[in-house]
Amino acid sequence: MFDKILIANRGEIALRVLRACKELGISTVAVHSTADADAMHVKLADESVCIGPPPARESYLNIPSLLAACEITGAEAVHPGYGFLSENARFAEILRDHGITFIGPSPEHIRVMGDKIEAKRTAKRLGIPVVPGSEGGVTSDAEAHKIAKQIGFPVLVKAAAGGGGRGMKVAKDEASLSNALATARSEAKAAFGDDAVYLEKYLGKPRHIEIQVLGDGRGNAVHLGERDCSLQRRHQKIWEESPSPALNAEMRAKIGDTVATAMRDLKYLGAGTVEFLYEDGEFYFIEMNTRLQVEHPVTEMITGIDLVNEQIRIAAGNPLAITQKDVTFEGHAIECRVNAENPRTFTPSPGRISYYYPPGGLGVRIDSAIYQGYSIPPFYDSLIGKLIVYGKTRNECLSRLRRALDEYVVDGIETTLPLFRQLVRNPDIINGEYDIHWLENYLAEG
Repeated sequence: MFDKILIANRGEIALRVLRACKELGISTVAVHSTADADAMHVKLADESVCIGPPPARESYLNIPSLLAACEITGAEAVHPGYGFLSENARFAEILRDHGITFIGPSPEHIRVMGDKIEAKRTAKRLGIPVVPGSEGGVTSDAEAHKIAKQIGFPVLVKAAAGGGGRGMKVAKDEASLSNALATARSEAKAAFGDDAVYLEKYLGKPRHIEIQVLGDGRGNAVHLGERDCSLQRRHQKIWEESPSPALNAEMRAKIGDTVATAMRDLKYLGAGTVEFLYEDGEFYFIEMNTRLQVEHPVTEMITGIDLVNEQIRIAAGNPLAITQKDVTFEGHAIECRVNAENPRTFTPSPGRISYYYPPGGLGVRIDSAIYQGYSIPPFYDSLIGKLIVYGKTRNECLSRLRRALDEYVVDGIETTLPLFRQLVRNPDIINGEYDIHWLENYLAEG
């Protein structure tokens, strides 16, 4: 096992990793920008290193500074959390070249799954169902029009190197396809430095279902069930739950076993999530995230498996300690991502927290690094905490979530808590009848 781990992240995920390290008896190194000098993970770590000024590109994305912090402190491994450098294959390679363990997949797997076109090819080869579409990137409008006619309109134009909804456009018919291609290419070039795009069949009312996996790189892998992440705004998840209200045990086992088998064939190392669109009883692969997910706590709540602990154990060279038969699913869990944003316009709302009271009680978990008097900097993601609630049934979970949301107080800034108080009382949400377009339609009507 490692003696010392450097946590190359900030906010609630840095604190989450720090807590796992402490429980394993591992010393921790926090890194921070000058804007995060008073952050909770910095206060609680055994050591801390300032790695640069507030802009992420000069601090949390600054690979030489992170490498220097490892060398100064003697950290043997780096946990990247999510975001920032968590899916940067070059960062993983540089650490490996310097004899430092990257707590995550191999650079090769990060690179394959980071390219949407190659990821789709790989998934298809491994027996994972995929969305009908182009075999690779489309090089001309003429080629795109030919493929679109074959798979049928509407189609989705997607950036090959994309994520977070950038470089993604819907073409409802032949007349709108050329404009969708041009816009997607432009956005992809600006966001990722790569204007390659590909086409997929556009599904009308799908759900977003993802399968959590763990692998030890030796051909052993398990799935930990699914999460339903269909409540989204601009392709950004805000509410996740497990198990999905749309699946039964047979569906869960079938898609889970398919994914676990694929990960064994791939000899996948670490934690990962295979994401699907689900419609009319069919699953369609969209991407794989080769890292820990923001929403990993809901899986932990229903399986009792500490995903960060497992990441660290596996990265230290230990074989997977569990088999698929050891994985059981009990109860229901829901996570609400609480952002420092206006609940209607979603305009960021950084500033000082004048009063803070998190909810508690049986089945309530808060993953957050904020505290009363803390000033949220304007330079980073607006996520300030995650409210995760567990119940023996979905109805009990929803009832507990309503109570927890009513207790939750964050004053001094605007947050998305009022939106969640509405959602948890909405009949469609209560009945589990929603898809990936539901939230945006709800907000448009509001």
